Amino acid sequence: MKKTTMTDLILIITALLLALSAGLFYSYSCSVNPGLKQLGDSEYINAMQSINRAILNPVFFLSFVGALVCLPISVFLNFTAWDSPKFLLLLGALVLYACGTFGITIFGNVPLNEALDAFDLKNAAAAEISIARKNFEIPWNNLHLVRTVASVISLLLVLISLTISSKATTLITS
Repeated sequence: MKKTTMTDLILIITALLLALSAGLFYSYSCSVNPGLKQLGDSEYINAMQSINRAILNPVFFLSFVGALVCLPISVFLNFTAWDSPKFLLLLGALVLYACGTFGITIFGNVPLNEALDAFDLKNAAAAEISIARKNFEIPWNNLHLVRTVASVISLLLVLISLTISSKATTLITS
């Protein structure tokens, strides 16, 4: 049996954090979004405001930000050559997660969440509530789909990298 190194351990932790993050986004896409779609406009906005406030917690941040911290460390620790399969897989995972998951969330979903949070549901007319939902739901769900796919593919790349020996240093062998 192979001895587990610190590099291996960090890569396993990276995979775990990515799995937690990707799993959250995936389960949200499969259950929460379809459930919310069935709600009336007022109930939808109330539920999303509540969810968006509840997600801001240390457990979520541990996996979401932790994956972004561990990925570049794993890329660095697994660098053996510029064309190393393991390095390239991890670099791809980093780019996908940093841009497609983290970036989309910070620059897309979060501004929509903040705008929805500022919406005064209690004092809004039905037409205003309907407009607020339309301005939020479709763009938010589209962005969520992108970050879900990006996080799942990022996880897949990391899992594949776990199967590659560190001795497999280049794509082209002589």
